[in-house]
Amino acid sequence: MARSPLGALESAVMNPKTLLFLALALVTVWFLTARWWQVRAARPAGRSTDDPPATGFHAVVGFVMCFFDTLGIGNFATTTSMFKLRHSVRDEWIPGTLNVAYTLPTVAQAFIYISIVRVDFLTLVTMIGASVAGAWLGAGVVARWPRMKIQVGMGFALLAAAAVMLLTQLQLVPVGGLALALRGPTLIAGLVGNFALGALMTLGIGLYAPCLILVSLLRMDPRAAFPIMMGSCAFLMPIAGMRFIRAGSYSLRASVVLALAGIPAVLIAAYIVKQMPLGYVRWLVVVVVVYAAGTLLKSAFVERGETVSNVQ
Repeated sequence: MARSPLGALESAVMNPKTLLFLALALVTVWFLTARWWQVRAARPAGRSTDDPPATGFHAVVGFVMCFFDTLGIGNFATTTSMFKLRHSVRDEWIPGTLNVAYTLPTVAQAFIYISIVRVDFLTLVTMIGASVAGAWLGAGVVARWPRMKIQVGMGFALLAAAAVMLLTQLQLVPVGGLALALRGPTLIAGLVGNFALGALMTLGIGLYAPCLILVSLLRMDPRAAFPIMMGSCAFLMPIAGMRFIRAGSYSLRASVVLALAGIPAVLIAAYIVKQMPLGYVRWLVVVVVVYAAGTLLKSAFVERGETVSNVQ
């Protein structure tokens, strides 16, 4: 017997995923509204004079990086590499710009992959909550760091990200299991790990590759990493991003262009391309991430030398 429209509506509302989507929608609306008011408040202060204009380069970077991000490559480390190649965003603004710019594309990814990939709801929600807590604490610290400290932190974080990618490429990490849920000690380990990854995201290390390895180490189905890592980022990035916005530690112009270019890339990758061989792309990513780490650490070393010379 067919259910009544009212019964179907009640069933949809009681669906845990529906409640999660509603929470994500509310967080996204809050982020957009709060960002709008922060931008309006910043205009009288003339902050735009410190923010170089965004260009077609940012649009291309946003589209390409979000396309591969949707397929599981990750876009924080690669975008940082592009920023350093062209010196298009100030070093101290890179973590904030990444978190602010890629919020909306990541929200789109989360809606798509949480809908189509099976994973235990308790595991999904608690892992998301742990990453959000880590990002909230991390963003509050990083947003107040001086330029040189951010360069050093990002440099070593990117080297760690490159090492994780290299281990994955060389198949030196577990490929995962079949589990779709975590309980007991393994759930606690997952929560601690995702808390740390959420905090590291505020330095621009990205969560996707490390989260995939974390899930595999816990013997979960690697496919379950997609809703976990994308859901985690979709909730934590608005919260972390807002802390960077309030501190004025991001590029407004670049973040807008990156976001607008990234959303259609997500839809194309998820619904049209869906999957493609990415082995050679991942090797290229390792190279560009090491390059970005080297340039950041070199910049920090040069600035430290100049500071010491000025003091003497």
